[in-house]
Amino acid sequence: MRADRLVAALLLMQARGRVTAAELAGELEVSVATARRDLEAMSAAGIPVYPQPGRGGGWSLVGGARTDLSGLSATEAQALFLLVGPAAAVSGDVKAALRKLIRALPQTFRADAVAAADSTMVDPTPWGERDRPRPAMVELLQGAVIRRRKVRLVYTDSARERTERVVDPWGLVDKDDTWYLIAGTARGRRTFRVDRIGAADETGEPAERPDDFTLATAWQEVVGDVEQRRSRTWATVLIEARFVPVLRDRFGRHCHSDGEAADGRARVRLAAPTPLDLARNLAGWGALVEVVEPDTVRAELGRIGAELADRYRGRCGGGT
Repeated sequence: MRADRLVAALLLMQARGRVTAAELAGELEVSVATARRDLEAMSAAGIPVYPQPGRGGGWSLVGGARTDLSGLSATEAQALFLLVGPAAAVSGDVKAALRKLIRALPQTFRADAVAAADSTMVDPTPWGERDRPRPAMVELLQGAVIRRRKVRLVYTDSARERTERVVDPWGLVDKDDTWYLIAGTARGRRTFRVDRIGAADETGEPAERPDDFTLATAWQEVVGDVEQRRSRTWATVLIEARFVPVLRDRFGRHCHSDGEAADGRARVRLAAPTPLDLARNLAGWGALVEVVEPDTVRAELGRIGAELADRYRGRCGGGT
């Protein structure tokens, strides 16, 4: 969660003693779902906030209301700064919020809090790649989500079909440095890659959002659908057990151990969208991997091997 919202939420709970997600959302000008996620993130990080269910319930700080942050223990203060510290490296607003929070802590906790904030750094750029700045489109869409305003999008899908539509923006997700917009449309909930949005403008009309919508739940459903499409073809392979971790690293959740073969090799189940995708990923292993089934993957491997043999036959050792 953003550090400025975290500080505001803490101070609000200390001032009122107890707040509901709806009250916090109104004060911070965010959605109720966002406020609820922020509260849950604080609790999961070890900050002493807890929910009280039922009528008249809400979220409170352990120990009741306080006028400052001195009610935090040393370990709780460290948990707070471990949560928001990494974001300060890339955001001036977060740095400013952390400075204010440090001044609100007891003097004896400040050194450890600063050390906690500086103990972790998040570098999202893969090795050998350039930094990818956050798309400017994200800021525009975030504003529309928070203000609950409809947005007119010009979008190009994976088939390169360009369309224009008006959507109800519900939330944004950063997945491995690729941003996605989850929105309501005339055809129901849809997910849009932000880097495929050519233009976006708020219409000024109020956006509609289901009362039971939560971004985390919606995104898990999206992930489930995508991963199901990415695992339409399964194959059983045999490989030396010492190479199984390499397969797990390459195939992720689409790699499952399936016991041991009679010759001592590990039996592994692998998945990809198509037989060709599996064959392309396994061809580089050569004879280290034996595909037991299905025949479609074995056939694609044979075809790839024949193509390579034909292309490079007679070219080794300086031949022509």
